[in-house]
Amino acid sequence: MILYGPPASGKDTVTAALAKADRAFVQFTRLKIGSGKTNGYRMGALSDLTGLEAAGDVIYRNERYGNVYVIDRPGLDAAFAGGVPVVHLGQIVGVQDVLARYPADWLTVLMWCPKAVTEQRSQGRGDTDTAKRITVWEETQADLAAHAAFRFDLTLRTDLTQPPQAARLIQATLSRRSQGPAA
Repeated sequence: MILYGPPASGKDTVTAALAKADRAFVQFTRLKIGSGKTNGYRMGALSDLTGLEAAGDVIYRNERYGNVYVIDRPGLDAAFAGGVPVVHLGQIVGVQDVLARYPADWLTVLMWCPKAVTEQRSQGRGDTDTAKRITVWEETQADLAAHAAFRFDLTLRTDLTQPPQAARLIQATLSRRSQGPAA
């Protein structure tokens, strides 16, 4: 599944709630080339990115906070082998690239909260770059407006939905999809 949303919209927290409810759910660990936060990433070098690009194994890459973040075919293959990968994204073009370049039965979930909630959560968790995260929230809002025709399978307001409830809603949506259309 793909969780799309701005910083501090609850992607990590909801992923943890999903994993707690069912160990099959595993957060996809993106390759990161750069510095800063290392927890939750597979850290790599520019040579790793060059090799993936040469092999045609880059599904999506973006640059934020002075770093390069990569969703790669070998990483997704390993994640699928380990369970149900939960990919976090903040760009619709990234969602579209994953849907187009890595065939799977993806569930797309829009995770949303107001800008003030993003700011409060960012400050509450001790981020030192809250102002940058607010800028990215604004970019995410603009991204949604620019791609208004894109439809998510599920939309969650994470300021109104507690993580365990969000996990149940996601699981229910997955269950309905796997059952197919009603006869």
